[in-house]
Amino acid sequence: MRSSTSVEQAIDRLAHRYLDRARGGRLRSGLTEFVVFGLKQAWACVFGAALLAVIIGVRLWYPADAGLASNDFLTIAAVVIQILMISFKLETFRELRVILLFHVVGTVMELFKTDVGSWMYDAEGVLRIGAVPLFSGFMYAAVGSYMVRVYRLFDLRFDRYPHRWITAIVAGAIYVNFFSHHFIADARWVLLAAVVLVYGRCVMHFRVFRRRFRMPILLSFFLVALFIWLAENIGTWSRAWLYPNQLDGWHAVSIDKLLAWFLLMIISVVLVAWVYKPEPLDAPADATRTVEDDQIPA
Repeated sequence: MRSSTSVEQAIDRLAHRYLDRARGGRLRSGLTEFVVFGLKQAWACVFGAALLAVIIGVRLWYPADAGLASNDFLTIAAVVIQILMISFKLETFRELRVILLFHVVGTVMELFKTDVGSWMYDAEGVLRIGAVPLFSGFMYAAVGSYMVRVYRLFDLRFDRYPHRWITAIVAGAIYVNFFSHHFIADARWVLLAAVVLVYGRCVMHFRVFRRRFRMPILLSFFLVALFIWLAENIGTWSRAWLYPNQLDGWHAVSIDKLLAWFLLMIISVVLVAWVYKPEPLDAPADATRTVEDDQIPA
């Protein structure tokens, strides 16, 4: 397992000790792959899941008359989660660099977006910059945590991955557009076309347990964006933040936000590529695994 933490290496050894004995027909083999896929995805989401659980807990049980503002409590909880992730070797210091970068990139965007009224937080607590409570940056860090963990847990490989300098230009343009569209024409559809052009031929290969699968990378971007959109609905239901049209009563976040999260995926991928250089399928792989190629149709 590439750049695994010590905890993940121990879990991987235990899983192989059991699963290597789980011989059977195609149905049992497929079920094993499916279960392992779900477990790995859950493990990759551990930071985000823990933070989301705290947000829901605050919504349901945090006392209204508590001496500590709920936003400050969320910030402290997020810091504790991050410390525990490092202390228990659930993340590496190498990965922490890119997670902190997610934090900075996200916080800068939050400062601007709240200033122009795109969304808002309760004006409470002292652990904030302007109108932005510091826990908001950890929500972007949760995306970074997932991205770097899924990259190594599934031993990702790529066919026809675009040059990183090209992806960096596209990602930079996307990030600028998150700000500039408030003053000039919104270029998101042009940027979407650029993403399709740049990444359209790229195929992602991922290992679950015994076999490798593959899917178009654009499909993976969409699936992750959909997952974040669902998490965003939980976050706004918990009133961690609200969009202007939710002030008079909660309802689902507009499906249009999927495009914004899809474009954000490009920024996320470029940041992760700073830590893990995208490698082709024929790059050296973990010799302890038997690999077959299956395909997920586009």
